[in-house]
Amino acid sequence: MKIIKRSGQEVSYDISKIIAAVRKANESVVEAERMTDRQIDVIADNMLRNCEKINRSLTVEEIQDMVENEIMNQRAFAVARSYITYRYKRALVRKSNSTDQQILSLLECNNEEVKQENSNKNPTVNSVQRDYMAGEVSKDITKRFLLPPDIVEAHEKGLIHFHDADYFAQHMHNCCLVNLEDMLQNGTVISETMIEKPHSFSTACNVATQAIAQIASSQYGGQSISLSHLAPFVQISREKFRREVRAELEEAGVEASDEKVNQIAERRVKEEINRGIQIIQYQVITLMTTNGQAPFITVFMYLDEVPEGQTRDDLAAVIEEMLNQRIKGVKNEKGVYITPAFPKLIYVLDEDNITEGSKYWYLTQLAAKCTAKRMVPDYISAKVMKELKGGNVYTCMGCRSFLTYEPEQKNEDGTPKFYGRFNQGVVTLNLVDIACSSGGDKDKFWQIFDERLELCHRALMIRHNRLKGTPSDVAPILWQNGALARLKKGELIDKLLYGGYSTISLGYAGLCECTRYMTGKSHTDPMATPFALEVMQHLNDACKKWRAESNIAFSLYGTPLESTTYKFAKALQKRFGIITGVTDKNYITNSYHVHVTEEIDAFTKLKFESQFQALSPGGAISYVEVPNMQQNLDAVLSVMQYIYDNIMYAELNTKSDYCQVCGYDGEIKIVTDTDGKLLWECPNCKNRDQDKMNVARRTCGYIGTQFWNQGRTQEIKERVLHL
Repeated sequence: MKIIKRSGQEVSYDISKIIAAVRKANESVVEAERMTDRQIDVIADNMLRNCEKINRSLTVEEIQDMVENEIMNQRAFAVARSYITYRYKRALVRKSNSTDQQILSLLECNNEEVKQENSNKNPTVNSVQRDYMAGEVSKDITKRFLLPPDIVEAHEKGLIHFHDADYFAQHMHNCCLVNLEDMLQNGTVISETMIEKPHSFSTACNVATQAIAQIASSQYGGQSISLSHLAPFVQISREKFRREVRAELEEAGVEASDEKVNQIAERRVKEEINRGIQIIQYQVITLMTTNGQAPFITVFMYLDEVPEGQTRDDLAAVIEEMLNQRIKGVKNEKGVYITPAFPKLIYVLDEDNITEGSKYWYLTQLAAKCTAKRMVPDYISAKVMKELKGGNVYTCMGCRSFLTYEPEQKNEDGTPKFYGRFNQGVVTLNLVDIACSSGGDKDKFWQIFDERLELCHRALMIRHNRLKGTPSDVAPILWQNGALARLKKGELIDKLLYGGYSTISLGYAGLCECTRYMTGKSHTDPMATPFALEVMQHLNDACKKWRAESNIAFSLYGTPLESTTYKFAKALQKRFGIITGVTDKNYITNSYHVHVTEEIDAFTKLKFESQFQALSPGGAISYVEVPNMQQNLDAVLSVMQYIYDNIMYAELNTKSDYCQVCGYDGEIKIVTDTDGKLLWECPNCKNRDQDKMNVARRTCGYIGTQFWNQGRTQEIKERVLHL
């Protein structure tokens, strides 16, 4: 069994240290009030038994809380007072240098919590350490100066989660839809260098990746681009090649017929598309932003986003190349092709590609092959999205955060405006804590619910007000040079914070466990589903009310908990103990999802969750867990066709691993070691060295490749297959 120290370092459980602390407290009181040796032995035995029950690494604070309870159970109240007083004095001493200790443990690469905080960051790399160090300072400033004490307390207790506190001290926003079309067609500025409209497709791809890196360094969330903004540059390359080929043929004394010129030019166009997509794939993966990771970039593939004709055919060719290169993968340090985490791909299912015989069915078949091999693309149903988003189809801002449709937000040509808009930030509400705090009393539940909602509202307004008054100069590529706007130097971004130009998100997590506590049933049970839907509607009503009061686009967001799922689970166990089906896991369920252990088939799951997507307009994604599907593409296509008819946004979770020790390329398993810790192990050679394996899993919309904390690892281990 392991213990996580205050510095974040993970060490082996040592009962002798606990006994020594208890004996010290015992000896500090008068002899008549001391415990016997037998009582101290009982405390030690109970501690060991209770720790093993929890089945995860405990923090020092949790251990000390348990010690207090055990001393009180022995009715040694004077000893308990002495122990508590000692803890308080030590806490005062630590308060002055806790941030220093966190930073030092980062530098020594032994902070277990930070190691597993972000599955796409390698904490041993200098640039990541630098970002984490800055983050620790920022969180310290945020907690001590920028947030009210009650919001800090609620965050630390796990009642709410104030996302990205490590970036809050700066005037930064969350995620966005990049207006790549504006940047490419009208030029932009990158690092104070003027970039004019590109004269070829490959150059446009190169400019796009440079912009992506700059944008990622100016915000803290995901960003999305559309291939439709790159497609027009294929024709520019085509015309250039035609001129070049004609000149070359004439110079060689060969008849330059239009047919021959076009034939040769088209070969070069194909090579150009290959070159451009390769630039995107490899630069996105190898670029490192100022926070020490590859940009969280999503690439949107929607054929009907461009007019029918040559441009749409060119877009189809670009999409085809993007899928082919992703199927191939990228080489790891051993030269073996593996699954990269980025870019995330989204493919839109529509009338012209969803049935066999439709014009672009071949692309959908290719997408299915790519999903089976590399876990992407994810799928948006144009049919369902149009029903939910005012007749529009557009991408999310990263993994799942969606803009709301705003009729007043229009482009110059009168079409709805989506690109160039962004999200101001997120605060997430722990629904499970509300339920447990109510004790199952419905009236009390709704009362606590409203109190917590108001807490979230105040926290969100603090996020909003932190952005107010921000000059465009803080991130010129965003606010001045086209990515999000074309503001003047010195102009404030304030007008972009109102009227729906940007959203601000109320997140929620644990609807599944919340419903189970309040009804005794899974939210998939027809008797319990109405309560779950009522909770969702209550969240939406709150957002609607806040919006009416402020003209700020509050929206409900299905939070993709990564490390926070473990934080919430630990907080719930500390506050309420182990409750079967509610707090007995080291994770809670993301957003509205069906619990990962619940037996349910893929089609039933997607149909059930679709009703919750409709009530989560600020962001939602559903998934089905599947085995290796590379030899069963017909089944993948069947799921995709079901998505088209039934749900707006969904993904298939496959497996994509590689052991560098023995070359095994199947699924690397999760096992439990003698200390009760979950470890990754190659089933072929039993390798457990994470530095010698490549594991890719979907954990929160994105693919993670740097491993996860114990809570998320347990969740991955317990996932049942839906197909």
